[in-house]
Amino acid sequence: MPPSLASEGSSDGHTFVPLNEETGTAHRIAREQAASPRDIQPLIAPALRHFSGSPLSRAGLLNPIPSHANSASAVSGSFLVCHSQNEIRARTVQLSSVPVTFSRPSSSPYAQPPTPRVPDTEALVMHNVEAGTPAFIFPPPSESVRSLPLEHAHELVETPTSSSFNLTESTSTLDARSSHPPPQSNLSILMARYSSRSPSHERAGEEDGDPHTPLVSSPAPTYQPQQGQEYMPPPTPTTERSPLLPLPFQALHHTPHKWVARARSIMAEAVHALPAVTLGLLLNILDGISYGMIIFPVTGEFMDLGTMGVSMFFVSTIISQLVYSAGASGFAGANGSMMIEVVPFFHIMATRIAQDIGEGKQREIVATTLVAFAFSSVLTGLTFFLLGFFRLGSLLGFFPRHILVGCIGGVGVFLIITGLNVATRLQDDDFSLSPDMLLFFLRGHNLVLWAPAFALAVLLRVITSRWHHQLILPTYFLIIPVVFYIVILGAGFNLDMLRRDGWLFEVARSEEKWYRFYTYFDFAKIGWGPLWATLPTQFALLFFNVLHPPLNVPALAVSLDSDVDTNKELIAHGYSNLIAGLIGTVPNYLVYVNTLLFYRVGGTTRLSGFMLAGATLAVLFAGTGPIAYIPVMVVSSLIFVLGIDLVKEALWDTRHRVSKPEYITIASIIVAMTVWDFVVGVLFGIVVSCLFFVVQNSQRRGIRVMHTGEMTLSTVRRPSAHRAYLREVSQQTTVLHLQGFVFFGTITRVEETIRSLVTESAWVRAPIRFLVLDFTLVLGVDLSAAEAFVRMQRLLSGLNVVLVICGAGDGKIFRALDSVGLLELPDVEFFVTYNDAMEWTENVYLRAWFESSNVETKPVVLPGRQDSVRLDLQESLPHTPRRAQLRDAGWRTIASGENKKKRGALATVVEPFHTLEQAFSPYVADSTILERLAPYFERVTVPAGHVLWKQGDAADGLYIIGAGVLRATYSFAAHTDAIEESMVPGTLAGELSGLAGLPRNATVVAERAAVLWYLGEEALGRLEVENPELARTFTALVLKAAKLDFDTLLSALATRQ
Repeated sequence: MPPSLASEGSSDGHTFVPLNEETGTAHRIAREQAASPRDIQPLIAPALRHFSGSPLSRAGLLNPIPSHANSASAVSGSFLVCHSQNEIRARTVQLSSVPVTFSRPSSSPYAQPPTPRVPDTEALVMHNVEAGTPAFIFPPPSESVRSLPLEHAHELVETPTSSSFNLTESTSTLDARSSHPPPQSNLSILMARYSSRSPSHERAGEEDGDPHTPLVSSPAPTYQPQQGQEYMPPPTPTTERSPLLPLPFQALHHTPHKWVARARSIMAEAVHALPAVTLGLLLNILDGISYGMIIFPVTGEFMDLGTMGVSMFFVSTIISQLVYSAGASGFAGANGSMMIEVVPFFHIMATRIAQDIGEGKQREIVATTLVAFAFSSVLTGLTFFLLGFFRLGSLLGFFPRHILVGCIGGVGVFLIITGLNVATRLQDDDFSLSPDMLLFFLRGHNLVLWAPAFALAVLLRVITSRWHHQLILPTYFLIIPVVFYIVILGAGFNLDMLRRDGWLFEVARSEEKWYRFYTYFDFAKIGWGPLWATLPTQFALLFFNVLHPPLNVPALAVSLDSDVDTNKELIAHGYSNLIAGLIGTVPNYLVYVNTLLFYRVGGTTRLSGFMLAGATLAVLFAGTGPIAYIPVMVVSSLIFVLGIDLVKEALWDTRHRVSKPEYITIASIIVAMTVWDFVVGVLFGIVVSCLFFVVQNSQRRGIRVMHTGEMTLSTVRRPSAHRAYLREVSQQTTVLHLQGFVFFGTITRVEETIRSLVTESAWVRAPIRFLVLDFTLVLGVDLSAAEAFVRMQRLLSGLNVVLVICGAGDGKIFRALDSVGLLELPDVEFFVTYNDAMEWTENVYLRAWFESSNVETKPVVLPGRQDSVRLDLQESLPHTPRRAQLRDAGWRTIASGENKKKRGALATVVEPFHTLEQAFSPYVADSTILERLAPYFERVTVPAGHVLWKQGDAADGLYIIGAGVLRATYSFAAHTDAIEESMVPGTLAGELSGLAGLPRNATVVAERAAVLWYLGEEALGRLEVENPELARTFTALVLKAAKLDFDTLLSALATRQ
């Protein structure tokens, strides 16, 4: 058979699919056999795994094709996907920046084995331009490959007896000089063989003393044709002299089974995670001892329940750790733990339940308290789940941050007080803010008990302020008990005496099983009335709980440079807390600090999270016995550390980061929580925050900017005389751009500003005709502000000032103004956009002039809304400042003496002279120039709604509007509002693109039936040839007119927001 169909076999029955070495890859076969690439993917995909680890594969030169075949039946073989010349050239340039060219050597008969060199008939040789030597050879496929039916191709594939081979040892290499070379891939053999023919490689081989390249040979495969298939002779046995393409397969090395490799990978991953698991376990133990011990109040019926709280802490921590590690969290190494900040709320609930049930009923009190704790977990989990399920996690970010900071500071003060109580064995009920309590803590024995613990906490913070390492905290608290027992042993103190004096925990507390708290769940003894009475505290606890994850999750994502879904994390919190509540333990959450430290030490996988859960479970099963040997100062120091950190975060770290009102709010919340309780503190903080919010926003300006109408005319293109007239008379238009939320606190300044405009002194200096209120940037209007606008309208109506409202749309602002009847009052006009409002006021000014004057020989066309108020300029013009200004401005601009002379002299001239005069008269002194330009224009009529061109169309000339109105729409970006510009008679359209020959920058539609004078490309070219000087003059006139038009448009764009 032809060499291109030669395949390699092995003694164990392996049969391999031959490589299709054609430059166009196996897709050519698919095209010739009318099959899709998907049909041949199962044939070639298994062997691609052989090259998946080679350098060329990683560089992108050998691209694997996704396989749809079953991996379990993968054939142990190799396939080389050949790329086109251009693709290989591009990849080579990317990798080495070496320019390459391609050449085709002369044809020679294709050599059969045993030929001592690679056959190169019609081979594609890739040359290095610099070296001038061939680099790669890719022989073309034989005719047998091209004619092989696709339906028989799979018959060359045979499942091997051993389906595994060593992928690592099959990695390609370009270096054959190693003393112990690994088995080489076919491409490396090809390159090594052919490189021996190049002068440079021959020299390299001589220097290394290894002129020959290792060759690979394999036994011939067996082949049995299927029934009905045309007989094909068995493949020729492959030897050292066999052609290298299609590639011979190497001797295969068996690899362990998948499960063995997976087991080894898991073991390596577990060993790598051991430092992180050790650190996480130490943190859990420290947190469990310090915070679990204070879940229950240190008073009354709860005195002996500290170790039970530790067990509940570990159970909640294990549940959250398992849920997060199982995939509920987007953080693979997430650390869950009991929510420490809720301890004050637990004390409030426990104390309230004990008071309602009464003394001497410990079983009833504890059972009700445990159900209350579990119910808080269920309530928290359900809230988290609903927030995440409905994707409402972002709503929690709108809660004022400084209120939460104040609550955290209150928790910090509570923890400091709790540390004092734990160190001195003071019951919570006995603590009070009084001079007697201060004297109690300053007594000799009590001072010795709490002062060292507090000093150790302060020392730790001094150390961590200078050195930052994640192991400082656990190492520090492991050293404390070691030093403690060294001192005890050196001094010979008795442990029982130390327990009586308060240095160690009581033995009775520690001789308990971890599941002791389940023995208190007795639903027959639950006090449902006292449980119901804890609902206010439950909701306060819930409010505090739901604020943590939306803050911790984004912060952790930033610290770990990870992208997670906050709503998914909320659902994960929902699962973990629901499970914790149903099991009967306390709420939990993802701990930011523990997770960050866990990642930094190497806990970046879910396996490490499961290992941490298992280690914590082992500590739980070990029981609370070791607690009896833990010094009390260790626990109290831990509590002091957290309390000091929280107070520092609330009061010290925020001193330069928040405003004075916010800082006062933070401090007041801390004081309220300390003096009264946490529920009162939260409510007090919300009230104070709302009060400061009103005060602060009342000081903000409700008016963004105020100016007269001459500064921002509408986007209507008008004749220059009209524009000059409007610039003068628009001084009677005052514009107020409002912003923010207009409410009772900000409307006062708005009303004061409007009243100042109509005072006697201001009226004499600058009388106003229109007051435009722009609501574009207003977020809302309350009832007090809407009623204030009604008062202002009554004041303005008495002075014949029209109130123009725009930018309110048809939403809540429109409804707020309409609810008080403002829009139905006389002398009130409403427009959707600010440009529409300005266009309407300009039309009113122009109509007032033309109705009182006969100087204009043609009817004037005005765009936009046609209704208007009558200014009655024809009556008593000289008697009011406003009317006098309109009259004088009209005579100076529109009806100037020079314009009247021109109109009188050229009244009989036919169009388009009059239109050209309207457009260019301010810029040209010699009217004969316009007469000479007139013959080049062509009259065009368009109906209303006709689209002259669309944005992006090729330009075919320019237009001058003789009658009617055109409207241009500019779309500058996909997410910005379009800008509309009206064009009236005497203005130009498409002038810049027409002169430059560039695409149109706007879509132009005839708003009304129009008569246009068209100067096409052909006419413009004829003008340039026949009269170049006149063409240059015309271009200058167009640019002058366009400059003023675009100045007006840019001014409108600059002030639209």
